[in-house]
Amino acid sequence: MSKVVMDEARAAKAIGPFRKQWRVIMKCRLRIAFVTCLISVSAHAADRPNIVFMMSDDQAWNGLSVPMHPDLVWSKSSIVDTPSLEKLAAQGMRFSAAYAPASVCSPTRISLQTGRSPAALHWTKASRSVSAADGYQMIGPRNIREIDRGDVTIAELLRDAGYATAHYGKWHINGGGPAAHGYDESDGDIGNEYAHQYRDPNPADIFGMAKRAIAFMAKRKKEGKPFFIQMSWHALHAPQNAMKATLARYAQKMGGGIEDNRVGTAAIAENLDTGVGMVVDAVDYLGLADNTFVIYMSDNGSGGGVGKRRRRRGGLSGGKGSVWEGGIRSPLVIRGPGIPADSWCHERVVGYDFFPTFCDWAAVPTSKLPRDIEGGSLAGLLATGRGKVTRQREELVFHFPHYQSGDGPHSALFLGNYKVMKFYETGRLALFDIQADPSEQTDLSSQMPAKTAELDMRLVKYLRKVDAQMAVPNPDYDPNRAPVARKGGGRGKDGNTKEKKPKRNRRKANR
Repeated sequence: MSKVVMDEARAAKAIGPFRKQWRVIMKCRLRIAFVTCLISVSAHAADRPNIVFMMSDDQAWNGLSVPMHPDLVWSKSSIVDTPSLEKLAAQGMRFSAAYAPASVCSPTRISLQTGRSPAALHWTKASRSVSAADGYQMIGPRNIREIDRGDVTIAELLRDAGYATAHYGKWHINGGGPAAHGYDESDGDIGNEYAHQYRDPNPADIFGMAKRAIAFMAKRKKEGKPFFIQMSWHALHAPQNAMKATLARYAQKMGGGIEDNRVGTAAIAENLDTGVGMVVDAVDYLGLADNTFVIYMSDNGSGGGVGKRRRRRGGLSGGKGSVWEGGIRSPLVIRGPGIPADSWCHERVVGYDFFPTFCDWAAVPTSKLPRDIEGGSLAGLLATGRGKVTRQREELVFHFPHYQSGDGPHSALFLGNYKVMKFYETGRLALFDIQADPSEQTDLSSQMPAKTAELDMRLVKYLRKVDAQMAVPNPDYDPNRAPVARKGGGRGKDGNTKEKKPKRNRRKANR
């Protein structure tokens, strides 16, 4: 007989007289172990913070009544009132040098989901590019225009880590919608058209979205489960759908009519602020504030068609569809555990930094993150506002090889205090000390040719590294014929003109 069998036989013989009591003891131990396991799981859930990420649409860096820089009086709006965001900023940290991944919406949205730059993803424009027949000097590339089912998204990683996940509002990157990419609840595969269906008393579905998010949070609290919510607000789209009373007040304040687009934009910005306040107040009254990060930013700058010919002092240059500061710099406020109230961070950060940041907060092992993500965690900045974000590369690149602003295809690269811009129609380079000159008024390229050349070389190297799509010369270009003007390059009803999708030329995402 083997030693193991003999040992088992001896144990059975010894237990024999006390078998009934032994069974009771073992059941008690199993119950204790099970309860201990539940407590451990519950404690682990409590240790991992909830995340509420809110993103407005087409909102300027200085479009809030919250200053985005402590030393620039023009870094806040003198017209729009956003008291809820003022309160959030007073309770959290403002980032003076935060950037959206792109100067237009869809590229920013896919970048946030995947942690990669729009240049690397081959999606750099929301609507279609111009063709040779449109008569421009160059032809922009066609984009993928659909998130790939093989991409590893932030929602998938968080859901695998035990989070409940929800996406409310504008998706605008196709691919089957949020449900196909890790979100337990969502409003579906919707784009710009959705906002216009909702008027007073629920302009652009602001208050409907807020109520759905609040219900989701309450349910998750009852379950004791951590949650991740992305609120992709439709506003500032559908500005004329703002609350009638708000429109009337801003019309009087601004000396315009309620049909004036400027009046509508200001009014719906205030309505959006009310919706933001509803969500943040719910975090507080549900008793979740001590373990919930709340983030607010914009998907890109405001305006549009603003290029080199319309720069101004006392504000940011450019606007939506350009990689001047006005097209890519975004308001950013974060409130959460360990973040000092009314604090500032001046480190340069970008939207796709949130992918590794959220994974950091959720204790997702770094081995599970895709190897090709480009962002770096912001967690180390939040205690003091100081430190460095560690990314694969030192530089940040913004690539827009299309026609939408007055600059034609162009790109920008940031390194340290400097920003180089490259304009592909002419090959012109411009250099700015962006810390000292955020309005981009003084081109230093002629004074600092070596620095300009160095940053240009880095830009070229990066774009080659990620196999970025580039604009190419138009063989049919006639300088004597005016090009066909297209709003945003041509849009379908949802802002995404239907066209044959090009094959995706990039590596498969790594799990």
